Amino acid sequence: MAEELGRVNLLISGQVQGVFFRTSCMEQAQLLNLTGTVSNLAGGEVEITAEGAKYSLELLVQWCRQGPPDARVEDVIVRWQEHKDEFRTFMVHR
Repeated sequence: MAEELGRVNLLISGQVQGVFFRTSCMEQAQLLNLTGTVSNLAGGEVEITAEGAKYSLELLVQWCRQGPPDARVEDVIVRWQEHKDEFRTFMVHR
Protein backbone atom coordinates (compact mmCIF):
# COMPACT_ATOMS: atom_id res chain seq x y z
CA MET A 1 0.00 0.00 0.00
CA ALA A 2 1.35 3.43 -0.96
CA GLU A 3 2.09 6.11 1.60
CA GLU A 4 -0.58 8.76 1.95
CA LEU A 5 0.79 12.04 0.60
CA GLY A 6 -0.20 15.48 1.78
CA ARG A 7 0.70 19.14 1.88
CA VAL A 8 0.77 21.54 4.79
CA ASN A 9 1.11 25.30 5.04
CA LEU A 10 2.40 26.60 8.37
CA LEU A 11 2.55 30.12 9.75
CA ILE A 12 4.85 30.33 12.78
CA SER A 13 4.93 33.41 15.00
CA GLY A 14 7.04 34.48 17.95
CA GLN A 15 10.79 35.01 18.03
CA VAL A 16 11.40 32.98 14.87
CA GLN A 17 13.55 35.25 12.70
CA GLY A 18 17.27 35.64 13.27
CA VAL A 19 17.47 32.32 15.17
CA PHE A 20 18.30 29.97 12.26
CA PHE A 21 14.68 28.79 12.05
CA ARG A 22 14.68 28.56 8.24
CA THR A 23 17.96 26.66 8.00
CA SER A 24 17.01 24.30 10.84
CA CYS A 25 13.60 23.74 9.25
CA MET A 26 15.22 22.86 5.92
CA GLU A 27 17.48 20.33 7.67
CA GLN A 28 14.46 18.76 9.42
CA ALA A 29 12.48 18.63 6.19
CA GLN A 30 15.37 16.97 4.36
CA LEU A 31 15.71 14.38 7.13
CA LEU A 32 11.97 13.69 6.76
CA ASN A 33 12.25 13.47 2.95
CA LEU A 34 9.90 16.42 2.43
CA THR A 35 9.87 19.01 -0.34
CA GLY A 36 8.78 22.64 -0.18
CA THR A 37 9.86 26.09 0.94
CA VAL A 38 10.43 28.12 4.08
CA SER A 39 10.59 31.91 4.15
CA ASN A 40 10.54 34.91 6.47
CA LEU A 41 7.54 37.23 6.23
CA ALA A 42 7.62 41.01 6.66
CA GLY A 43 5.53 40.79 9.85
CA GLY A 44 8.16 38.69 11.64
CA GLU A 45 6.58 35.28 11.01
CA VAL A 46 8.01 32.27 9.20
CA GLU A 47 5.91 30.56 6.51
CA ILE A 48 6.45 26.94 5.46
CA THR A 49 4.82 25.00 2.66
CA ALA A 50 5.81 21.33 2.66
CA GLU A 51 4.77 18.21 0.77
CA GLY A 52 5.42 14.53 1.29
CA ALA A 53 4.28 11.60 3.39
CA LYS A 54 1.53 12.64 5.80
CA TYR A 55 3.34 11.06 8.75
CA SER A 56 6.51 13.05 7.98
CA LEU A 57 4.49 16.25 7.63
CA GLU A 58 2.99 15.63 11.09
CA LEU A 59 6.53 15.25 12.50
CA LEU A 60 7.52 18.57 10.87
CA VAL A 61 4.48 20.28 12.44
CA GLN A 62 5.55 18.93 15.86
CA TRP A 63 9.10 20.20 15.32
CA CYS A 64 7.80 23.66 14.34
CA ARG A 65 5.97 23.99 17.67
CA GLN A 66 9.42 24.08 19.34
CA GLY A 67 11.82 25.14 16.56
CA PRO A 68 15.58 25.50 16.94
CA PRO A 69 17.12 26.19 20.40
CA ASP A 70 17.06 30.03 20.22
CA ALA A 71 13.51 30.29 18.84
CA ARG A 72 10.53 31.22 21.01
CA VAL A 73 7.49 29.90 19.16
CA GLU A 74 4.25 31.54 20.26
CA ASP A 75 1.80 30.13 17.71
CA VAL A 76 1.67 27.72 14.77
CA ILE A 77 -1.24 27.97 12.34
CA VAL A 78 -1.59 24.69 10.44
CA ARG A 79 -3.48 24.45 7.13
CA TRP A 80 -3.68 20.98 5.57
CA GLN A 81 -4.01 20.93 1.80
CA GLU A 82 -4.11 18.52 -1.13
CA HIS A 83 -0.75 17.20 -2.33
CA LYS A 84 0.22 19.01 -5.56
CA ASP A 85 3.70 17.56 -6.27
CA GLU A 86 4.84 21.15 -6.79
CA PHE A 87 8.40 20.96 -5.42
CA ARG A 88 11.50 18.88 -6.20
CA THR A 89 13.56 19.86 -3.12
CA PHE A 90 13.16 21.78 0.11
CA MET A 91 14.54 25.31 -0.16
CA VAL A 92 15.02 28.41 1.97
CA HIS A 93 13.58 31.53 0.33
CA ARG A 94 15.16 34.85 1.27
